[in-house]
Amino acid sequence: MDKKNILCRLAPALLLGALCLSLPAAAGDNPFFAPYNTPFDTPPFDRIQNAHFLPAVQEGITRQQAEIDAIVADPKPATYANTIEALDVSGQFLERVTFVLYSNLEAVSSKELQEIAAQVAPLISAHQDNILLNEKLFVRIKAIHDRRARLKLSTPQLYLLENTYRQFVRNGALLDEKQKARLRDINRDLSLLTLKYSDNVLAETNSSYIVLDKQEDLAGLPAGVVSEAAETAKAMGMEGKWVFTAQKTSWIPFLQYSPKRDLREALYTRWFLRGDRDNDRDNKGVLQKIVDLRAERSRLLGYKNFAQFTLEERMAKTPEAVNSFLADLWGKALVRAKNEREEMQKLIDGEKGGFQLASWDWWYYAEKLRQAKFDLDDSALRPYFELENVKKGIFTLSEKLYGLTFAKNTAVPVYHPDVTVYEVKDADGRLLGILYMDFFPRDSKRGGAWTGGFRNAWYQSGRRVLPLVTVTCNFTKPMGDTPSLLSIDEVSTFFHEFGHALNALLADNRARTTFIPWDAVELPSQIMEHWVLEPEMLKLYAKHYQTGEVIPATLVEKLKKSGLFNQGFETVEFLAACILDMDLHQVENMSNVNMTRFEDKAMNAIGLIPEILPRYRSTYFTHIVGGYAAGYYSYMWSEVLDCDAFEAFKETSLFDRKTATSFRRNVLEKLGTEDSMTLYKKFRGREPKIEPLLKKRGLL
Repeated sequence: MDKKNILCRLAPALLLGALCLSLPAAAGDNPFFAPYNTPFDTPPFDRIQNAHFLPAVQEGITRQQAEIDAIVADPKPATYANTIEALDVSGQFLERVTFVLYSNLEAVSSKELQEIAAQVAPLISAHQDNILLNEKLFVRIKAIHDRRARLKLSTPQLYLLENTYRQFVRNGALLDEKQKARLRDINRDLSLLTLKYSDNVLAETNSSYIVLDKQEDLAGLPAGVVSEAAETAKAMGMEGKWVFTAQKTSWIPFLQYSPKRDLREALYTRWFLRGDRDNDRDNKGVLQKIVDLRAERSRLLGYKNFAQFTLEERMAKTPEAVNSFLADLWGKALVRAKNEREEMQKLIDGEKGGFQLASWDWWYYAEKLRQAKFDLDDSALRPYFELENVKKGIFTLSEKLYGLTFAKNTAVPVYHPDVTVYEVKDADGRLLGILYMDFFPRDSKRGGAWTGGFRNAWYQSGRRVLPLVTVTCNFTKPMGDTPSLLSIDEVSTFFHEFGHALNALLADNRARTTFIPWDAVELPSQIMEHWVLEPEMLKLYAKHYQTGEVIPATLVEKLKKSGLFNQGFETVEFLAACILDMDLHQVENMSNVNMTRFEDKAMNAIGLIPEILPRYRSTYFTHIVGGYAAGYYSYMWSEVLDCDAFEAFKETSLFDRKTATSFRRNVLEKLGTEDSMTLYKKFRGREPKIEPLLKKRGLL
């Protein structure tokens, strides 16, 4: 989930994308220029058109600039109220527009929307620079910061002041005019390049598939997977054939179950060559320019490289700390992965396969081993994880932990017919926020899963503003009379994203601006995953979609026993991506670096075995083009936190309300308003220990 600090509010296009063009829309016809007159002031998607975005963004920029000018022109001495608070509440109109825009670009994109994004990106970038490089504004901020010790500020107020000052410094406030001019050029170019990279990934994903026309090529595939492939082919105008795509719900089951090695290789190759085909959507040169500009920008600001610049604000603090953290885990995980490889090769040799295990074979033979060791078949599990039942289970867990209730609301306008909206209320009946849920793949939606929103929670004139939160996924679609049946991985993804949603729904920030270190941002999401396979939890939601039978104890036991299965592979492919990210962003000059050779050298240096590729190669690593640059390690760093935090529940009980209340008050409500480790220690009573993580991954 992308946490919005002042920079993200001003330019989330740098992370996600941008807007929509078309013909200019008159203010009188533009829904952004008038009260929405919708339930809970939710965006009127039934009235918003692409033509509305550009004029609304331009108006938002104009309005916020006027607000900034008023702060600077105030003849009174700078105070926390007339400068820091005034800056914090500025830009509400612009935020109203851009939140909708960026969400649409991710979930219901189009060529028109992408073209508008390319127009809007430099406008937003220039506007951001106009604020962060405003000398008179910075003088006021610095004056308050210099005397902060004498001010009677609350902890959240002091945290906001210190981080606001730091953001201005880190974005060029202390540079001379020539340096500031170069910084503006870099920021503009980065805003356009990141859009191009994301557009390329979406186009490459949509064009990466294989088409099958022979029944015998479907051998071994579950019926649901075959049905989905047939529906995909039909939607593409190829009725009577089967299409398998680069969406996880398609390519992973194919690699798991298809005995056709040549077809596994064909589909997997299409997946991992996205953005690396030397065509007009190739991302090697785009990323090389992004990384090089980031390095130049960091040097301009006085840092050795982008990783050093970025990590200064994270819990990890330095590249050296992250490198050491990853190296410690890498050695243990690689040994385990090599052992898993040997097991699979023995299986191949025992079947007289006559070939060496390759990366496109791993899922197939891992599934064979899993069934042999644990008699656990994914297709036998799916009927117990029907999407609606999983959703009800998550709602029940949220009620047990935090007293929350969820009521469907069909009156709130939605941006796509697949979207369902819920009112979320606290135990006392108080409305906490509005939740949009969007579950299924489509060509206009980027891959993966994420949590975002159209409005963040904060307090305006003493009243809490309701957050509008989105959970967007790409789950297995319903087919005919069969509902959406999820894999265990998809179930975990749902719990994960819902943890982000809870963080957004329960946030109790007085200010609009929050500063959450990226290596803490995954704590609320990843802790939710711990409940997925707990027997007490499974009884609440894992029910057969046809019979209503609770998942049998024998299956639960198999799930528990298989918990550490394939952890070498999962940890290694993840860590390899983390290390690739860190290596890219510790280079001081990328201008003459060949991206392919760089990636190969980085992976060879750590001894990555050829049977495993990094979870994301550089040409489709959208995380590090967005908010996770020099920060993909954050998931693992946060896993130290979430594994240790979940131990607090295990020490009491799985649904202990007292423990949950402490986690809510100190973490979910307050992340981004004071130091993250301080908040964690308030919950846990101490700093986290790494042993629960090592135990969970079988590395201890």
